[in-house]
Amino acid sequence: MHFAPILAALRRHRLATALIALEIALACAVLCNACFLIIGQIQMLHLQSGVDESSLALVHLDCDGCNGSSLNARVMSALKAVPGVQAVAAVNAAPFSERAGDNGITLDREHYVAVPHFYLGGPGAAEAMGLKLVAGRTFQADDFRPADIWLPPDTPVWITRSFAERLWPGQDPLGKEFWSDKFHLRVVGVLAHLARPDPGGRRGADAAEWSVFAPLAPGTVLNGVYIVRAAPSDLPRVLREARDAAQKAAPEAVLNLAQSRTLPDLREDFFRQTRVMVGMLAGVIVALLLVTSLGIVGLASFWVQQRQKQIGIRRAIGATRGDILRYFQAENFLIVSVGIVIGTVMTFALNLILMKFYEVPRLPLYYLPVGALALWGLGQLAVLAPALRAARVPPVVATRSV
Repeated sequence: MHFAPILAALRRHRLATALIALEIALACAVLCNACFLIIGQIQMLHLQSGVDESSLALVHLDCDGCNGSSLNARVMSALKAVPGVQAVAAVNAAPFSERAGDNGITLDREHYVAVPHFYLGGPGAAEAMGLKLVAGRTFQADDFRPADIWLPPDTPVWITRSFAERLWPGQDPLGKEFWSDKFHLRVVGVLAHLARPDPGGRRGADAAEWSVFAPLAPGTVLNGVYIVRAAPSDLPRVLREARDAAQKAAPEAVLNLAQSRTLPDLREDFFRQTRVMVGMLAGVIVALLLVTSLGIVGLASFWVQQRQKQIGIRRAIGATRGDILRYFQAENFLIVSVGIVIGTVMTFALNLILMKFYEVPRLPLYYLPVGALALWGLGQLAVLAPALRAARVPPVVATRSV
């Protein structure tokens, strides 16, 4: 295939060629970034929370000015009396609930390196939540000490494997130390998984498991939020009765209905917008590819109509149907290639904008060849019908057309 005649023909139709190339470029930029966002969000939908979600519910009471020790004693006693309850513990939050413990940390008491979420749990909280320890030791009775404002001055903690790799890449985190403000923390255990309450939120998907779990004696800091464990089949009924029991035990407190739910319901509600966004992005991709393919079909059909005489002349001097077909496919390939080159620049520009304003991660390079192959394939499919129609034009009819 000689490209000189094709380039000469395209130069005579600069505007139409430029419009299709720009349409391809826009499709390339949107396709790569939208697919990247969709895949990231789908991964978030399947995120492992690190807790036994199907067996857990949260009971959340708001009680300003209440005596924390008295509130905990009354409510936990009432919750344990509910038939079917297997375990109850005081916590400050659970995955997919309201954030309650974001705080910056340092490794040298000077320079902040990350902002994890601190889960605080009373005795039995880790067991009730079903946390999986993959290294280190369990908490002992003397680890549960009263808080000084927020934490005990010196606190043994568990951190997730993901967060440990962020802080000390390739190193054993057990025994490592870090600080949060004036509070000294020492890693005594590593968790397989423990998602933040807002995974994929303001801090992005990479920080979805930046979690720290700290033991704390229930009291002034740890009160009003309780994790309840029951058999999955009994959980809805147990939660209803647990809500009633908590309100009766603490009539001065207000039950937070939005947060007093099963963890599967909290997860469903948290990711509702994510599922909507995935659907919208998929719709944008389909619509954009459809418009792009229709543009290619329309332009190719127009050129076939305009080139009836030239096609007939080529057929008359010996060009086969395959030659005509390959000509239009090669022409389309050149246009799409120019669009992809421009689209590569637009793809990274769009990704930089998303990184700056929406904290989206950097687009991996392998999305570009995948997107290019998809657009080349789309272009060849879109031009196929007009090209076949051109290849079927009889030489005699073509040479008589004006």
